[in-house]
Amino acid sequence: MRYVQLRAFHNVAIHGGFSRAAEALFLTQPAVSDQVRKLEEEYDVLLFNRNKKQVTLTQAGQQLLEVTRRMFDVEQQALDLLSESRALRAGKLRIVADAAHHLLHILAAFRRAYPSVQVSIDSGNTETVITSLHAYEADIGVLGEIPQSSDFEILKLNSTPIIAFASRDFPLAGQKTVTFADLVKHPLVMREQGSKTRQKLEAMAKQYGIPLTPLIEAEGREAVREIVAAGGGVGFVSSAEFGQDSRLVPIQIDAPEMLMDEALICLRERSNGKLVSAFFNIARGLAPIAT
Repeated sequence: MRYVQLRAFHNVAIHGGFSRAAEALFLTQPAVSDQVRKLEEEYDVLLFNRNKKQVTLTQAGQQLLEVTRRMFDVEQQALDLLSESRALRAGKLRIVADAAHHLLHILAAFRRAYPSVQVSIDSGNTETVITSLHAYEADIGVLGEIPQSSDFEILKLNSTPIIAFASRDFPLAGQKTVTFADLVKHPLVMREQGSKTRQKLEAMAKQYGIPLTPLIEAEGREAVREIVAAGGGVGFVSSAEFGQDSRLVPIQIDAPEMLMDEALICLRERSNGKLVSAFFNIARGLAPIAT
């Protein structure tokens, strides 16, 4: 087994095709194809399903990709260690968050300390965050529940209750509190399956014998916010994420507090990476004033 063969396979897998892999590696497409073919022939295994329009991983290819993700990430960590100053000057930090709101003060401080580091932020629910970290598609995650797995390095940011909210002209807008029995009389706008906010709401309502059935199910917190602002129904969010929006009013839920523990997490095995470590150190310094 040769390093160049694994590198060719890995790049085809993550870029989704031989042409894009060749561009990333600054090689010709035939050269990349030849390396992958030799790897498959040497071990008598099919790593890709090939057709004219797309290339997809076989089961064996998916298993090998899990290995090469770790292999090349460790290689990158070694490179970062040997060139620490360069990593902190011109690296890239990938974050996936269920709500970027919790990161704003940390990001501002990080940008001041490391102005040349490129930061990308994607949104997703808890399942997306966990999956992205395990797949090495993100370096840091932010989610609304502290995971129990020992796989993660965890820094708690804050803990705030779930509230309801509605547009200013919605029938419930004048009420300070609302019961679950009252809520189900109105159209509910809820996050997709996999949202921890939704799971906690449904679990609490079930204790009262009241099923919560959304009239509208929306992908992502911002989509829920816009639908509610347009008068589409009642939405739900943690109080820290409600923010400032003149179109909306918060409404307390008459039930035991359902707390969302927002946390910053990364894979423990990657916690010593220079950029990840730098971000966590800044977050720890700001944790006492996190809101």
